[in-house]
Amino acid sequence: MSIDIFAADEQSDVTIDLVRWSELARAALDEEGVRGAAEVSLIFADEVSMAELNLQFMGKSGPTDVLSFPIDDEPAPTGRVPDSGGTGPGDAPELEIPQLVGDIVICPLVARANAAEHECSLDDELALLVVHGVLHLLGWDHEVDSEAEAMEAREAQLLARHYTKVSS
Repeated sequence: MSIDIFAADEQSDVTIDLVRWSELARAALDEEGVRGAAEVSLIFADEVSMAELNLQFMGKSGPTDVLSFPIDDEPAPTGRVPDSGGTGPGDAPELEIPQLVGDIVICPLVARANAAEHECSLDDELALLVVHGVLHLLGWDHEVDSEAEAMEAREAQLLARHYTKVSS
């Protein structure tokens, strides 16, 4: 089984290469040890939608560059109901239910503004946000300095291995 990335471009301000960013997310997930059937949504949203999500889930006003929504719940047990025993009579194989890892939402307009501030290309900024979002889905955080340093180091490693800059 594989890691499925469901990518969607729900904004029209910046041209997005969904295949490129999906492949980067898949590579980061794979290197971080996600195995078997897994699903992640990668959504590129406009500033209005991102501001609404930021307010609803983070309690902050205005759009942000990236939000990650990990799926913390364990998948529902397979097997018969109500005892969750085997698959029942016969020897039918059990289906592998994909692990729902979570959703990453990126705002390209905010990324473009950040790229100018960070003196890097928009692609460099988007690549960082994809990897940053993946790491958040997998439990990485940057609330304290030591966590932030570890996360930044891991981002740099993943980008060095899996992100290829496109020459202009």
